[in-house]
Amino acid sequence: MRALTLIPLADLGEIGPGEDLAGLLSTALASLSPGLQPHDVLVVTQKVVSKAENRHVDLNDVRVSPHAVELAALTGKDPRLVELVLSESTEVVRAKADVLIVRHRLGFIMANAGIDRSNVPGLDRVLLLPSDPDGSAAALRNAIASRCAAEIGVVISDSFGRPWREGVTNVALGAAGVPALINRRGELDRNGRKLEVTEVAFADLLASAAALLMGEGAESCPAVVVRGLSWEAPDARAGVLIRPLEKDLFR
Repeated sequence: MRALTLIPLADLGEIGPGEDLAGLLSTALASLSPGLQPHDVLVVTQKVVSKAENRHVDLNDVRVSPHAVELAALTGKDPRLVELVLSESTEVVRAKADVLIVRHRLGFIMANAGIDRSNVPGLDRVLLLPSDPDGSAAALRNAIASRCAAEIGVVISDSFGRPWREGVTNVALGAAGVPALINRRGELDRNGRKLEVTEVAFADLLASAAALLMGEGAESCPAVVVRGLSWEAPDARAGVLIRPLEKDLFR
């Protein structure tokens, strides 16, 4: 049985708009001993990707609509933040005191459209998700490959709450060079029974494993290398993990 190793990268410092995130990550990866290995996967937090892509918004620049004012009164949230949530979403799934769950324009069902204030410099600044997380993962992977002469997988992760479960865990918003979803239907279990429905959210598992080192507060560990895994499934973008509306069992 293989052993799994999680390797935190050195503190990258505060990432600013336009920062060469791929260059910073490549430098940190080059310091690993031994160097990058086949099937290594780099998990990077959404937050540093969004910062480098300048997904910042100043709440003082937001024009609030009547709908946002109404939802803000219901939820107790800043009307400016609610307006941003609406602009990033296609549907309000649930709104009540202290809760605003939406369907993000990318398809994620999440609180506040993933808009975050934690670890964002500036009193009234917030951070949006990357506009194309799968594209961001692919761009990072290609840039790292050219600088480090190594083909690795890249996963962009974010923390999610879960229905019917307390607490948050990390999931993959974007992926490149790894199979986001592995279909094991048709394989046999130890007793010879055929697996009929089993699909493994491989990229989510990678994100969740890395989160044990990344933390949720002041840990300052925005990137982790996951080493020791192997797979035969083809690469797939993280977008395949989003369940289509027609398969939503709870609507």
